[in-house]
Amino acid sequence: MRPVPHTVRSRGYLPHWEAPGATYSITFRLGDSLPQSVLDLYLRERQGILDTAAQMQRDLTPQEHTRLAQLFSDHIEAALDRGMGACHLRDPRVGEMAFNAVRHFHDMRYRLETWCIMPNHVHVLLSPMGSHTLDSIVHSWKSFTSHAANKMLARRGTFWMPEYFDHLIRDAADFAHAHRYILENPAKAGLQNWPWAATLCK
Repeated sequence: MRPVPHTVRSRGYLPHWEAPGATYSITFRLGDSLPQSVLDLYLRERQGILDTAAQMQRDLTPQEHTRLAQLFSDHIEAALDRGMGACHLRDPRVGEMAFNAVRHFHDMRYRLETWCIMPNHVHVLLSPMGSHTLDSIVHSWKSFTSHAANKMLARRGTFWMPEYFDHLIRDAADFAHAHRYILENPAKAGLQNWPWAATLCK
């Protein structure tokens, strides 16, 4: 897997790195899963790195990419793994429904590599196919699962946060790290015999 040229698209408060034929590791989360203070700290530190590169009129260095990933791990992933919020995805009906929804369009809209439904968030490693964009794929998952989950749980209101976090996979080592992290996330978060983590990687 070779590094690919990319563009940066802004949607909401997060920039998204995109490239034709790219593979991404993405995380999206339930609406009550993350304190605003944690998100704000992550965004401030992330923006500082991006601003430095922009002021110097250059792309991010490998070290800066690594630092961004570390910031995400330190602030976002650590907070999500503490299991904040109602954790609706812990409900077996909802977890299984979301797990199957992510797999549903494999080899049609995207190539699915590895995915995991956690109690309050979802990780997916995938490559969009054809004209299907990462944004449209995530929107489709969220739209279907939010309606289905709210019906199962007899609730109303926001289910998912509107934004998602994505990481453009740069090389084979980056892919291996994302793949391993997703599969190991349940155990790392203290979830024993968690059923909703899988891979289609050969």
